[in-house]
Amino acid sequence: MITRLLLAMSLLASLSAPLLADQDGVSFSHKDWELACDNTLTCRAAGYSAEEGAGGSVLLVRAGGPNAVTHGRVVLADTGDDDSNVVNNLALWIDDRALGDVAKADNDEWTLTDEQTQALINGIKGSGKVEFRGGEEPFDLSSNGAFAVLLKMDDAQGRLSTPGALVRKGNKPESSVPAAVAMPVIQQVKVAKADARPLTADELALLKPKLIASLTDDDSCDNLAPSDDQPEEGAEPLTLTPVDDAHVLIAALCWRGAYNEGYGYWLIDKALQGTPQLVTDSGSDYSEGVISEAQKGRGIGDCWSTAAWVWDGKAFEQSSDATTGMCRAIRAGGAWELPTWVTEVKAAP
Repeated sequence: MITRLLLAMSLLASLSAPLLADQDGVSFSHKDWELACDNTLTCRAAGYSAEEGAGGSVLLVRAGGPNAVTHGRVVLADTGDDDSNVVNNLALWIDDRALGDVAKADNDEWTLTDEQTQALINGIKGSGKVEFRGGEEPFDLSSNGAFAVLLKMDDAQGRLSTPGALVRKGNKPESSVPAAVAMPVIQQVKVAKADARPLTADELALLKPKLIASLTDDDSCDNLAPSDDQPEEGAEPLTLTPVDDAHVLIAALCWRGAYNEGYGYWLIDKALQGTPQLVTDSGSDYSEGVISEAQKGRGIGDCWSTAAWVWDGKAFEQSSDATTGMCRAIRAGGAWELPTWVTEVKAAP
């Protein structure tokens, strides 16, 4: 108990000013728990077993705004190696007390009732033993890091010291909690139907210095301007893809690692006379007006980061930014979607 009080004091000292998720969202992790809050003030906290590859994961989702309810979901560890151990019934137990069966949902997920979710939260923020029984082995949910993550969630949503706070309740009116923020809308615009082509020698001579000049210290594109000890990898040609009658998209391999590679994408005028605008230095693909990014957290592909940018007629606007959670060998492709930036994309008419 003393340890948790000391942790609370240190965290609250750092939260003297409200954190509040903004355009960049909020990402935070501590031990076996992590948090992602997006630009609408929806927060998602994911917890895992203490042992990698064992048990599963729990996701707590809470929208922004007063009186918002926290919803809970569960996935069990399954990397696809053995289809024989199918779980058909799952029950929540806290401190060896049964709290009922958990409802099976789509995508091999399980949905907690609101009562089960609240009991689980009370357990993990204290010293309770939370487990899910029904699989070959019980899924013991770790509480290590949960208190810090839930406190950060309260802060990001402006709930500290309100009756609805998860870990530090108070008498501050619930009406003081900031309302949820509307999701930005991007109206997608159709792009030209044209394939990418390699730059000509003259185009390359004109563009390459401009592309290099557009990079900042935060950008990584060593392959575009390799140093003497970093030779070009693969020497892939830079390409040009028409976007519309006035714009083209330039693509270049920026970096390559053991199991990932990142392409830079720049928007520039059709005549190649202006200043190229870097969209991303870690892109994976461009198709039909969408630049997409998908990068593994490690080689086995159990955790990913993803992002996308959509053409709206003037620029490539970021439409998403997310991870799939910690690299804990829960599922191939990741256990959850934990966004920090969300939008509504309206399809091109």
